[in-house]
Amino acid sequence: MAFICLLQIHLHFPDNGSLKGKRKELQSLREQLRHRFGASVAETDYQDLWQRSTLSAALMGRDVHSLDEAAAKLTRYVESQFPDGVRVEKGLISADELLS
Repeated sequence: MAFICLLQIHLHFPDNGSLKGKRKELQSLREQLRHRFGASVAETDYQDLWQRSTLSAALMGRDVHSLDEAAAKLTRYVESQFPDGVRVEKGLISADELLS
């Protein structure tokens, strides 16, 4: 059975002064999440604000345990990059639940 984990990553950039600076940081983070964790990542909220952003990241796997571990590693990585400005929410669903 397949499982999908969706993570909403709420970021705050207190020291950032422009959209250009925010986008540079987000581009780097998105690339790292794709490369390190194989996550699909998109900016899903606050695109026009320079101090806030919400990214949505999706992970897929065959079992809940390994997917949960991957989500925990991804969360720890994001927290290490933004120690003072991140909140991560996680949801998990099976493909059967999603398709029914």
